[in-house]
Amino acid sequence: MSEKDVNVLLVEDDYLDIMNVERELKKISISYPVHVARNGREALNMLRGDDVPKISPAPSVILLDINMPRMNGLEFLAELRRDPEFSHIPVFIMTTSNEETDRVAAQKLNVSGYIVKPLTFDSFEKSHSSLDSFSLFLDLIKLK
Repeated sequence: MSEKDVNVLLVEDDYLDIMNVERELKKISISYPVHVARNGREALNMLRGDDVPKISPAPSVILLDINMPRMNGLEFLAELRRDPEFSHIPVFIMTTSNEETDRVAAQKLNVSGYIVKPLTFDSFEKSHSSLDSFSLFLDLIKLK
């Protein structure tokens, strides 16, 4: 797979969080295309090409917020895992929620990692799970 085949889908409804993710990726020289969906329904439409251009190739990885309007992150993830075309895509939850119930629900849906926002590389020393998750995220997109 060439570098042109690597892209990221960011499913996030908060404009400042979108800017933060893009800024943090630039800081570490990650320049792959980042497609942004504002909720789970919009993300599914982008993946399937329903009424919007289809993301092609399919994203190498998805960064997913939990708390969003219309279709939240866990609802999106459940739908994604039922779809054979997209069920293999690694998904990293990014959320301000540190609720154990959210973590358990996400783990049951086979997330690759769980990152507590705000996303900053400077704060990873304080949160080993975020560091491990984001390191795995970076490894996955660099291997493509």
